[in-house]
Amino acid sequence: MRRTCTCIYHFLVWSWYLFLNYYISQQGGDQRKSKIFLNGGQWKYLTFLNLLLQAIFYGVACVEDVLKRIKGERDLKFVTAFRDLLFTTLAFPISTFVFLSFWILFLYDRELVYPKALDGIFPEWLNHAMHTSILPFSLVEVILRPHCYPLKKKGLTLLAVASLAYISRVLWIYSETGTWVYPLFARLSPVGLTAFFSLSYIFTASIYLLGEKLNHWKWGDMIQPRKKRK
Repeated sequence: MRRTCTCIYHFLVWSWYLFLNYYISQQGGDQRKSKIFLNGGQWKYLTFLNLLLQAIFYGVACVEDVLKRIKGERDLKFVTAFRDLLFTTLAFPISTFVFLSFWILFLYDRELVYPKALDGIFPEWLNHAMHTSILPFSLVEVILRPHCYPLKKKGLTLLAVASLAYISRVLWIYSETGTWVYPLFARLSPVGLTAFFSLSYIFTASIYLLGEKLNHWKWGDMIQPRKKRK
């Protein structure tokens, strides 16, 4: 019964993220929305990259659920390992970071991250779908089943690579177009930008470690970190 509920949950969340990605991709025809996606398209925003990441993760989770019913546990080590690595190092830390950073900045000064003019372009439900519901979904996944965390060095390195890749894209877009992805960056000096990006990674790394603690708190020693092969 528990496995069936897990399958249904993963399918519903995967369908939701597929719908969000499709809905947003169809907004290019709106002239006002097209201007927002200039100079880098929708993929310049971490919010939209996160939605794509979540769709990929829950798609992998659905595939694993189906294969478990067909082949059983023993033949799925690679799929399970990939699912766990994707969730622990990217899906959970990034979704939590997007939720916390967005709402902290929004409450401080929304013009830094989500100008009021966007209220007339994006419906309120979409704002919450992109920035609010992402956290509950990730927390439910933590509670729903255990995830095997990699060694801290490996997990934090993968997270660092993903962070550097996004930062590099933000800087490349600025160098090519002269515009920043988020209004906040335009208000920071080079030193301020360096400090912001560094603190953002530290914050995300802390979320990664928190996820590991939550996993251990919920599931105890049911799953141990993968050890290095000799």
